[in-house]
Amino acid sequence: MNNLVFFIALIFLLWIGRSIFIPILFATFLWYLLNAIAAYYRKIMPCYKTSKGSCKTPTKLYNFISGFLSFATIGGIIYLFATQIKPMLIELYQSTPVLQQKLLIFSNYLSDKIGVNIDINLIPNLPQIAGYIGSSLAGIATSTGMVLIYMIFMFIEQSSFNKKIDAMPISKLKSKKLRFILNSIDENMKKYLFTKTFISAATGLCAYFALKIIGLEYASVWAFIIFILNYIPTIGSILACALPIAFALISGDTWHLALFTAIALVSLEIIFGNIIDPKLTGKTLNISTLAILINLVFWGMIWGPAGMFFSVPILAAVYITTAQFSSTRWIATLLSTDGKIPDETQPD
Repeated sequence: MNNLVFFIALIFLLWIGRSIFIPILFATFLWYLLNAIAAYYRKIMPCYKTSKGSCKTPTKLYNFISGFLSFATIGGIIYLFATQIKPMLIELYQSTPVLQQKLLIFSNYLSDKIGVNIDINLIPNLPQIAGYIGSSLAGIATSTGMVLIYMIFMFIEQSSFNKKIDAMPISKLKSKKLRFILNSIDENMKKYLFTKTFISAATGLCAYFALKIIGLEYASVWAFIIFILNYIPTIGSILACALPIAFALISGDTWHLALFTAIALVSLEIIFGNIIDPKLTGKTLNISTLAILINLVFWGMIWGPAGMFFSVPILAAVYITTAQFSSTRWIATLLSTDGKIPDETQPD
């Protein structure tokens, strides 16, 4: 009974404090992503051979260069969004009344062909939906300042984090266990975020060229939406295909545009989402698809789209942590794909 009360209180706390927790999560996401990109740049940098033939790397110089390139990469994406995608996104938003009218015409056409009357109240109100999404994005934008502040302090604190663990008033055994858990979460999160970002970017880029060839309007907007939605497992991939296909269906003069759009996007999602993604992320995470879906719905109910966006990293952290304690290893076993979980470390 006490556990149930604690669980309900925890959910209520997460829901009521979402305005605080979500900016912290976004800051953590960007912090991890920047570190992951920097780590990749460090790997591909050449090393200098010493007289003995061993590889020597100038650590401080490499850290500075990789950090600069990491920030430049994210800055380039933001610049691309501001100069290329945002204007088209505004144009798409302004065209929603026209799309709404075409949607009504299309529903009437289906009614005549199928012979079933479609209730007008069941037809999505595109301007209203677009307005809701716009207000939600505006709400996120207002917290940008807090996200940047949190992220800056994370970069400042990361150099002294290990020293703080060593200074904690706990035994050496517990300190080693804690360090292992945090290092495991850190390493797996960096691998996952970098891999997921790479796959999402590749999917969005290929979608852009495919939609450009097909001739669908706002190709760069749809490519950006596909890039963002691919961070959300399963549901994100479905929406990433459904939105451009629906747009092609109601905006095109014939059904051929929607058909070619569907073939292109579904093929890309199969290649990147069902073949490449599992092979790359499967080496990082061993989490059940069912657990991911349940977790997706849970966090979506508490924090909305932001919760769905962060659902997999949160679940991965829970999986890694529960695998390191005898009393909670059964939870990690249930969350795993095949029942094989990391060995519990036994500090010396």
